[in-house]
Amino acid sequence: MNLKDTIRSIPGWPIEGVIFRDLTTLMQNPTAYKETCDIFYHRYKDMQIDKVVGIDARGFVFGAVLAYHLNVGFIPVRKKGKLPYHTISENYALEYGENTVEIHADAIDNGERVVIIDDLIATGGTIEAAVKLVKKLGGDILECGFIVELPDLKGREKIKGENIFSICEFEGD
Repeated sequence: MNLKDTIRSIPGWPIEGVIFRDLTTLMQNPTAYKETCDIFYHRYKDMQIDKVVGIDARGFVFGAVLAYHLNVGFIPVRKKGKLPYHTISENYALEYGENTVEIHADAIDNGERVVIIDDLIATGGTIEAAVKLVKKLGGDILECGFIVELPDLKGREKIKGENIFSICEFEGD
């Protein structure tokens, strides 16, 4: 199965000039969803990971499954105001706005080996913020994993020095 074919492209959403890559169609397809989760599992199963960090919200859908299969903790990075305990936060710019993400201040112990999972890397603002949060807590980031990469938007440049894995790429915005 070509996973890329299961991802819907929506031009002009949420604003004109953006082509939104909708992974809900991949998640609706049981074969594509399982294959995606299996790709992540087989990639990370031998890396001695302590925690999987998933970015709000679609990073939860894949990161939590990965954490379950690896038998490790799952840590959510959420939009501001969604976590109930003491948090640390990072601001970031999106291609169509700005936002803030947070993580619980006690979520990662110094030296824990972490993989960060999200659905897509575009301009790199969200993953850059998540990387900063994990590093503030002393986590050792082994890799940042994505289903989709939009290389034309140069998100990799925001997290130079980090290992990056993506399952597929879409050219253009």
